[in-house]
Amino acid sequence: MQIKLTLVATDTPDLILAENVQAIDGSSSPLRFRACFETPHDHAMLTVTYVVHTAPEPLIAPGWFDCFDAKAIGAALEADQAIAYLGEAEIADGVDRVIAIFDDGRGFAWHQLNEKYKD
Repeated sequence: MQIKLTLVATDTPDLILAENVQAIDGSSSPLRFRACFETPHDHAMLTVTYVVHTAPEPLIAPGWFDCFDAKAIGAALEADQAIAYLGEAEIADGVDRVIAIFDDGRGFAWHQLNEKYKD
């Protein structure tokens, strides 16, 4: 599993270093995707290189996928303990991949609806 973030300069997804990746996906809906990983990249580099996502909404994962806690990720984003980035726009019709990275290098990815299907 590869983790990509969208470059500010070109608006294209770019592979980042991600280790210990755990991911789940479902064939019935693109919104079933979740991933957990670690990265050595720091926010000083990430925030100037990649597109920051302004409206992240982590979605609840199945209970057995215990590395992904949507409520904790959401709380950390609100408390500025993590920053969300656009992973890949339109990874599926009307769906974007969003990546949240914590100060300590823990990262989390999920899919969420974009403007095409909101409201």
